[in-house]
Parts: sequence; C-alpha cells; structure tokens
Amino acid sequence: MKTMLERGAGILMPVSSLPSPYGIGTFGQAAYEFVDFLKSARQKYWQVLPVGPTSYGDSPYQSFSAFAGNPYFIDLDILIKEELLTKEEVDACYWGDNAAQAAYDAIFYYRFPLLKKAYARSEFREEEGYEKFCMESWYWLNDYALYMALKLHFENQEWSAWPEEIRFRKKEALERYKEELKEEIDFWKFLQYKFYQQWKKLRSYANEKGISIIGDIPIYVALDSADVWTHPELFWLDEKDLTPVRVAGVPPDAFSETGQLWGNPLYRWDVQDKTDFAWWKERMKTSAKLYDVVRIDHFIGVVQYYTIPAGAENGKIGEWLKGPGRKLTDAIQMVIGDTKIIAEDLGISVPEVKTLLEETGYPGMKIIEFAFSGDRFNEHLPHMYTPNSVVYGGTHDNETLVGYFKPEARQWWELQYIADYMGVSHQHEIVDRVFFTAYASVASVVIFQAQDVLKLDNWARMNTPGTSDGNWRWRMRPGELKKEHAERLSWLVDTFGRF
Repeated sequence: MKTMLERGAGILMPVSSLPSPYGIGTFGQAAYEFVDFLKSARQKYWQVLPVGPTSYGDSPYQSFSAFAGNPYFIDLDILIKEELLTKEEVDACYWGDNAAQAAYDAIFYYRFPLLKKAYARSEFREEEGYEKFCMESWYWLNDYALYMALKLHFENQEWSAWPEEIRFRKKEALERYKEELKEEIDFWKFLQYKFYQQWKKLRSYANEKGISIIGDIPIYVALDSADVWTHPELFWLDEKDLTPVRVAGVPPDAFSETGQLWGNPLYRWDVQDKTDFAWWKERMKTSAKLYDVVRIDHFIGVVQYYTIPAGAENGKIGEWLKGPGRKLTDAIQMVIGDTKIIAEDLGISVPEVKTLLEETGYPGMKIIEFAFSGDRFNEHLPHMYTPNSVVYGGTHDNETLVGYFKPEARQWWELQYIADYMGVSHQHEIVDRVFFTAYASVASVVIFQAQDVLKLDNWARMNTPGTSDGNWRWRMRPGELKKEHAERLSWLVDTFGRF
C-alpha cells in the first residue's frame, strides 16, 4: 500500500499557460519564477496538464505519444544561451498579439523551422547525455521519431491514411523509410532530448525548493499516435484495416446530455494481460521519471470502461465492460518506485473503484464545485472527506470559481446552502471562502487552478468538455501573480497546518 500524500497545498498551472514572449508557456524563466512564487506562498505541489505533443485541436489529452514531450515547451531563450539560435532569428518570428492566449497557429508555423536551425547547429550526438537519454528511452524513442518523420513526409496525414505497406509496418518498408528519412528522424530525437533535458533541470529546481510536481496522464491514447501505430495488437482494432471497432467515451452525465464521444481506441486488455502489461509498465516508468506524483485521468476506466461503436455520433449508445482492475495497478506498483498516484475517480459512483482505491491506497478526488447541488451527504462536501483525498476548487474541465458561483448560474436553494455552509453574506466573499473551506478540510492535499487564485471569470476557463473550439488557450500574463496572492496562500497554509 502506498503512503498517503504529504499534507499540503498546490496550484494547477499548465506549462502552456505560463507567460513567455513566444506564444506559449515553456520551461524557461517564467517557469522558474512560478516555482519561486510557489515557494513564497508555502505551496508544496505544482500540478501540470499532460505534457505530450499535441495534435489537431491542441488538447493535451489527445497526443501523438504517451511517452514523448511537447516540442512547444522547449524554451527558445535557453537555446539562444546555448548558441543554437540567435535572438534576432527568434524575434523575427510572429508569436501572436494576445499575451492571455496561446497562439497555436503561429507556434506551429514558426517554431519548427527555428528548431531545425538549432538542430543543425547542435553537436548533440557527441554529448554523453544524449547517448544516455537514447538508452533510457529505448522502448519508445526510435518508433516515435520515425512516426513523426513519416507524418511530415505524408503531409501530416493520420497514419491510417498512409500507404498500406507502412501503415501495416511491413519490414521492407520500415527499413527503407528509416534510411530515406534518417535526418528527419534524428531531428525528432533531438527535440525529445532537449525537452527532457530542460524539464529535468526545471523539476530539479522545483524539488530543491520543496515543490513536488504532479503530472497528469490520460488513461487512453489518441488513435493518431505512435503508440497505436507501433503496437496495434494492444488496441481494439479491426485486423483487416486497423480501424477502431469500438471507441472510448462516457454516457450522458452532468456535462453532456448526449454523453461524450472521445473517439480514442480502447485497449485489448486480454492482450495487455498476456504481455504482463509491458506497455503500461514502460509508460508508468517514463511518467515516474517526469513527475513526483502521477494523476491518472478517468481512473474509473481501470475498473470498468464504456465502449461506443465506431462511427457513432455521440455517447448515447454504448456498454460498460470490465477493466483489468487490480492486475493493472499491481503492474504499475512494480515499476514506479517512490512516485505516488492520484486517481481521478470523478463521474459515476462505482463501488469497485472505491474498493480498489482502498486496496492500493491511491487518493481519490473531490471537487468543491460539485458539492452544493446534491444532498447533505454529497461526497464532495468537505465534511464528507477522508484524509486520503485531494480536493480541488475545480479542474481544467470546470468553470472558474468566479464564473461558477455567479448568482445567475445557480438555483436559489443552492445559493442559500452555499451561504449557510461557508458562512458568506456577500457574493464577493465566495471565492475566498472556497479557498478557506478547502484548506480547512481533512483532505491531505488541496489544489486550486491559477485562474482561481487570480479570481478570473469564465473567459479564462481552460476547457469546456464536448466542445472543440477555443479550448486550452488561457495564459497568465507576466506579473499577474503578485506578493499579495502569495501572502494570502501562505496565511492559509499556516492557519490549517499545510506546511
């Protein structure tokens, strides 16, 4: 059984949301300044969203790889210091004109030509660290680099649209393309080397300041990913054409009347079991190198998972099937060492999930925004918490606290209960009282989004489930987190023993 997370508090700040001059947050100066802010606010945890390379739609939960890092996060100023780029080259690019939004179009267009220049000037192959990185990443690096080189070669098409010989990974085709695309393959390996190199330094800096990094991994991977192309036998695909038979999602719930159609291919858990969950073990070993704590998104899927027929328009029609349960968590425990797990157990209540959490010792999640619309025994109400849990004001999928608690957004009886429960008499007090109530709870860890520390309205919301436009864009402006924010958080930490 894993030991409980150390009592403390933290902030959910996606790397993409950090300030930078280059259209998106990076592992550069602003990241180190954010760590310093956390330290000054006596926080113990920095939670990030998934850091994998994003595909169409820019969602960190739809990545080209479950192992690779996002090249967008490689800091250009560090490359300038390493004399791999010049400031003039970087400044000559357009990085968007809104500091509060990620400029994905500009980044996609300008960043890779710059990184190509850095690659051409680098002598990374001669570095001892590169050789070590390649050895440690043997399971996934070569396949991922080849996949990305092929994707560029085939004009960014999904691998399912590639010629049959390479779609099915015929040996002759693989060898031919490896030779033909050798330079491009090396480029993508260089990017991963730089990503991991910069992240490792940032994480070490955070750890030295007493800050633990909480990572986030989606339970499923994208169909258009190196993982599915490389290991199609591990996924529920038609063997004739490698298209999905059934896909992932959830049935109708509070978020959506038609359910959510995620579209991710589902695992063939029987095949995963026969391999002793080798792919999952490698995935979790890699995650343990990146993070101090790993949040597994949609943990319910470990116990039971919802299957939707491929081609369906929504999540209304589907069925629940039994997942691997304890077999998978036992496999995970074998490889993650001291790294801890948070189980995102939100959604429908499944008794088997609660049993598995008790058996593994993984803390589950509580959301204050979910607390006041049910009865007095709603598990998200702070008086219902157990110590081994992590409480959030809201997650990246929720409204900001300011947006959620607007009077026009809530029923009168809900507003009355909020007022009674948290002892508020004026609207402007609610966000502060939510912080107070969460910090005062017995939950071992409390996490708030940076947007809620800043008391931003719903324009700063990170994601609206079931929509495809305008998500994942919010960025903090330079200097927005101030001394008074740190002092307020520090006071809460001291008052409720989260130091």
